[in-house]
This record gives sequence, structure tokens and C-alpha cells, in this order.
Amino acid sequence: MLFEMRTYRLQPSRLKDYLAIYAEKAKSLQCEVLGNLAGCYTTEVGDLNQVIFIWGYSSFEDRMRRRAELAALPAWQAYVAEVAPLFVGQETCLLRLAPFMEASPTEDAMQPLGRVG
Repeated sequence: MLFEMRTYRLQPSRLKDYLAIYAEKAKSLQCEVLGNLAGCYTTEVGDLNQVIFIWGYSSFEDRMRRRAELAALPAWQAYVAEVAPLFVGQETCLLRLAPFMEASPTEDAMQPLGRVG
């Protein structure tokens, strides 16, 4: 199992706007294509004006295929064009499970974490 953590930094006071646009125009589309949304978080202390998504994939190849499929959709391209002016930066990290964790959690294990689809 591979997890991708995407942190988006937004212009001050624009987080609420971004979340509203995401909920309306992108959430269902992104969840349909990417599949395993493990969590969506906003920062409350420390670096503010951030939204963090954690996505689960069966492999790096699965991630690449799903991300390419999403990027090819006109509705996704329109959404990205609309929200791009709200962003200040982005960081993406790929995470592997630590050795003492389950070697290969199943997709079903993601469901209690908020799998949407």
C-alpha cells in the first residue's frame, strides 16, 4: 500500500473559498477516479491556510494510472484552472508503511478511515 499526502498552501483567508469549490466541483470526481480518500484535513495551529489530502493506492503504478486518468478529464482541468489562483504552493509526499505496521493493508481497511466513492 502506498499513501500520497498532498499539502496545498492557500492565500490567506481563501481556505474557506477553496473548500467550498472543492466540495461542489471536485470531490466526487476525484474520489471516483482516485478511489481511496484516507482523509482531508485543514491546519488549525502552525502553518495555517493549508489543506491536506491523504490518498491510498495499491502501488506506485496504480497511483500513476489514476492520476493520469484524472488529469485527462475536461471537468478536472476546468476545476484546476478555477482554483489555481488560490494556491501559494503545493507539496506532495509518497509514504510507505513502517515495518511494524501491516505489510499490505487491504482496500477494505481504508473504509473506516473515510473511503469515499
